[in-house]
Amino acid sequence: MASRPTKKRKLTPPQSDDEGASRKSSSKIQKSFLVNAANWDLEQDYETKARKGKKKEKENTRLPLKLPGGRVQHVSAPADDLRSLESDDDWLEGGEDESEDEERKGKRVEEKPEIPEHQQILEAKEELAKIALMLNESPDENGGAFKALAKIGQSKIPAIQKLTLATQLAVYKDVIPGYRIRPVAEDGPEEKLSKDVRRLRTFEQSLIAGYQAYVRDLTRYAKTARHQEGKGQGQSIASVAITCACTLLTTVPHFNFRGDLIKILVGKLSTRHIDEDFNKCLSALETLFKEDEEGRPAMEAVSLLSKMMKAKEYQVNESVVNLFLHLRLLSDFSGKGSKDSVDRSNGAVGPNGKKPKVKKEFRTKRERKQIKEQKALQKDMAQADALVSHEERDRMEGETLKLVFGTYFRILKLRVPHLMGAVLEGLSRYAHLINQDFFGDLLEALKDLIRHSAASEDDVEEEKEDEDEEAPIRNPSREALLCTTTAFALLAGQDAHNARADLHLDLSFFTTHLYQILFPLSLNPDLELGARSLHLPDPDKPSSHTATTNTKSNKVNLQTTTVLLIRCLTAILLPHWNIRSVPPLRLAAFTKQLATASLHMPEKSAQAILALLADVGNTHGRKIAALWNTEERKGDGTFNPLSESVESSNPFAATVWEGEILRRHYCPKVREGVKIVEKILSSAER
Repeated sequence: MASRPTKKRKLTPPQSDDEGASRKSSSKIQKSFLVNAANWDLEQDYETKARKGKKKEKENTRLPLKLPGGRVQHVSAPADDLRSLESDDDWLEGGEDESEDEERKGKRVEEKPEIPEHQQILEAKEELAKIALMLNESPDENGGAFKALAKIGQSKIPAIQKLTLATQLAVYKDVIPGYRIRPVAEDGPEEKLSKDVRRLRTFEQSLIAGYQAYVRDLTRYAKTARHQEGKGQGQSIASVAITCACTLLTTVPHFNFRGDLIKILVGKLSTRHIDEDFNKCLSALETLFKEDEEGRPAMEAVSLLSKMMKAKEYQVNESVVNLFLHLRLLSDFSGKGSKDSVDRSNGAVGPNGKKPKVKKEFRTKRERKQIKEQKALQKDMAQADALVSHEERDRMEGETLKLVFGTYFRILKLRVPHLMGAVLEGLSRYAHLINQDFFGDLLEALKDLIRHSAASEDDVEEEKEDEDEEAPIRNPSREALLCTTTAFALLAGQDAHNARADLHLDLSFFTTHLYQILFPLSLNPDLELGARSLHLPDPDKPSSHTATTNTKSNKVNLQTTTVLLIRCLTAILLPHWNIRSVPPLRLAAFTKQLATASLHMPEKSAQAILALLADVGNTHGRKIAALWNTEERKGDGTFNPLSESVESSNPFAATVWEGEILRRHYCPKVREGVKIVEKILSSAER
């Protein structure tokens, strides 16, 4: 009998110090767990736990199949679609695969090739057309589309930027209302608004924000003109921005941010370089001045122009100063109401000064209520249209006149050569609006200018040596004629000729100076050329190669020297305010001098002088008829054509012998003019 194997006991190793410490720490943890378990809110945790419900089985979307035996069999979805993950390992493996797929997709997106430029432009066109159509159909419901338009313009492709600017221009021209939007801060904080009004104001604020951003973009692009000159092909983005600003200023001058648009135009006009954009800005401001009935837009533009010219020390183009001649000032508006009395229509005041009784028309209570509501509506519409009263408009135009005359007088004081024609033309145009108290000072300034021009004529050779090559060319004789025309226009523009004694106005200086320059003017080869006429430079003149002529169309200061001379002579010999008050000595002296000067003038100038002498003969025939009579003379002594004064020349001691030479003139019209003058004077003697 086999004996049993002995059982081996498993002996535990002796307890070490580390195990004892771990047991003590585990007992402490268990004790702290039991202490904290008493503070647990088990009911609250139970309430916040989500209930375990049966998971909804995924709906089977497959159609059943009908077997040949007539039995219907329901087809279940594939096991791959409905299978659930069996273990966490499967989930982890699937998650790793998904993350790897996402990384691969991201790399693919990064490595995606760029879209060609022409494709981007085509997509931008489609997107711009889509947004513009949305805004055109219902702008109230698509207020956020303004930002979408601006976002497309942030592209770095210049063609897309130009398209965006042009699209925004067309959209804002159609969407902008006919009134100026006021800021929301002016409304009361507790004002109750209806749903429609709130929606309208939301649209207005989005429109203002988008329009302001658009104007800022125009300003930014317009300033890049100098840096992009000669770069790229076609129209530059600066030119597109300036065109958009000009269009907005002429089409919606009443809307907000008008001053920013004017700054863009004035900034372009501050340059001396004349191009197509410069002419666009000029025409836009001319249109603004002509169509301005409120007065405030013109005042803002004139204020910015005067500040710009002052900052540039008036080294600007002459056409910028000529812009002031297109202003609609006080004399251009008629039909103003009286400030002292109320104008009544249909003869409302009777012969005895009392209002006649009018039979009242019977109206029902409903009709009276409707009329009352209609009057209230008309009053609100008048306020919404911002109708400016005559007093407000006069105040605006008065401020505009101050700025214009301030600019004119500063230019006269500085004697800027190339701006004298425009300034004197403007002074003669607005002479009737100048205060009579300033007439004396203005006439003295004109006299100083004539003296300065005469001194410059005497020192021509010295100035040629010291003259800078880039200095503008001066025409002293033309400036003197313009000063004379302006002086007589000041006198004729108002009732100053009736108050000459009180104002101490003496125009004899201008008359004497004109008499003295008749002979030099008749020998001037450029007598029939205007300030803008095209003529060949003198090859013997050292500064001829630097003289540049501007042949572009200019509506101001186009008169030739002959036309200016005829205007001055007409103001002296045939003043319309008192045509019979001209002394005979002055008439005879100028007649004799003009007859002699006509011998040296070109044929057209000679015709103009003879036509003027015919008008003088029709009006003052008896006073000057003795000059054509060789047998009887009224004066004794000799005639002095170079006299320093008109009266001391002794004209009645001479005869008009120049008529015999003019009868044999090569031009037939000059010969006919001489015969007409002699016929008029012979009939005046009878």
